[in-house]
Amino acid sequence: MDNGLRQLGESIAAAIPGAVTEISAAYGELTLTVEASRLIETVTYLRDDPSCLFIAFTDLTAVDHPARARRFDVVTHLLSPKHNRRIRIKVETSEWTPVPSLTALYPGANWYEREAYDMFGVLFSGHPDLRRILTDYGFDGHPLRKDFPMTGYVQMRYDDEQKRVIYEPVQLTQEYRTFDFLSPWEGSGDYVLPGDEKAKNNPH
Repeated sequence: MDNGLRQLGESIAAAIPGAVTEISAAYGELTLTVEASRLIETVTYLRDDPSCLFIAFTDLTAVDHPARARRFDVVTHLLSPKHNRRIRIKVETSEWTPVPSLTALYPGANWYEREAYDMFGVLFSGHPDLRRILTDYGFDGHPLRKDFPMTGYVQMRYDDEQKRVIYEPVQLTQEYRTFDFLSPWEGSGDYVLPGDEKAKNNPH
């Protein structure tokens, strides 16, 4: 770990005792794992302290670890233009435990938190308008969870007779196809890629 990042992480952890549970660095960025109950206090310090000044909110998303009791990592990225540094804050939470919303500190977090709610089902306490943002209001499930089926649960279409959008169970229009992905560089010498036989029969 870069010594400067280590020192910064340790100074942050010392300034708010018990809030930071892990310090790491990768690709020149500092990562702090923070207790959810101390998130607002920690981020406020990161924004306002002269040694930090992470005043620019850049991103918020989630990562799903279904085997864990607290299956989600809520990951926030901040930027300090003053010190030319980036920082990543991770918070672990379950699908039923809300994470404090950062919208009061960074209004730009609003739609990012809505996206995390929509795609992963992560709840945010204190959010002014926590509702779906990318899927329809009647959508079933959260598409970026690892246990969400690839085909989804329902499909939607416009019904011309009813003059409205309707939902119905997913119906695959064709059977699953079997593909032969054998590489001609790894397979037998006389292996022909599907479609190549046309080129041999038509030299022009």
